[in-house]
Amino acid sequence: MTITIYHNPSCGTSRNVLAMIRNSGDEPQIIEYLKTPPSREQLVELVGAMGISIRDLLRRKGTPYDALGLDAPKFSDDALIDLMLLHPILINRPIVETPLGTRLCRPSEMVLDILPNQQRGAFVKEDGERVADSHGGDIMPKTESTR
Repeated sequence: MTITIYHNPSCGTSRNVLAMIRNSGDEPQIIEYLKTPPSREQLVELVGAMGISIRDLLRRKGTPYDALGLDAPKFSDDALIDLMLLHPILINRPIVETPLGTRLCRPSEMVLDILPNQQRGAFVKEDGERVADSHGGDIMPKTESTR
């Protein structure tokens, strides 16, 4: 059973997701996508598997999004993909693939729905927010928006 995370170690959300995967007992394949960006084909497959639009995968904060004027409707999906490949920082993260699905895990708790195993013990995010109790159970029940 393979879990893959497209990870940016400088991103707190990405670090939290990686830690939650590990807290479930799995060691994922880690792809630091800024160093090793996905191919065009992989990026298209990821977007399709997540069921989101190319625009939904664009990251704005801390990227050249505004400088490139990417909010303009003139950019086709193909053009946006080209720009993501040229500037991988435009790809929002973390993306996680598991046997149960593929998801952009923002917020980080989104990963819990696609992990094959529940949390093995307590989990607290870097900001101090408790996610799982000492038995690995969810602290807060999932809402429809996080399922």
